[in-house]
Amino acid sequence: HVQLVESGGGSVQAGGSLRLSCEISLYIYSSYCMGWFRQAPGKEREAVAAHYTGTATTYVADSVKGRFAISEDNAKNVLYLQMNSLKPEDTAMYYCAADPLNRKLRDDYNYWGRGTQVTVS
Repeated sequence: HVQLVESGGGSVQAGGSLRLSCEISLYIYSSYCMGWFRQAPGKEREAVAAHYTGTATTYVADSVKGRFAISEDNAKNVLYLQMNSLKPEDTAMYYCAADPLNRKLRDDYNYWGRGTQVTVS
């Protein structure tokens, strides 16, 4: 059973930075894909970034390219999302997701965290 727990959300002024963390309780696959998604009130969930360990490939949505970066600490079983130059439109609940297949930026991951709120004003 895979559990994901996000942290690091909060309130920040426009132009500021935050780093989100996603701790995975158990790695049961030799390779896996992990992603960050977000959902603002009244809007559909959208992909932000993903990383597939099998090929060490990273995917970043155009809406955040150049501002957000995804990374992973294998030793700590933690996925990070570094968010810089934040804008009010980045305000959303941010979710971590994981899957043994390379889901890239698709919304069909099998495992999801409960989310952490990011508010930019």
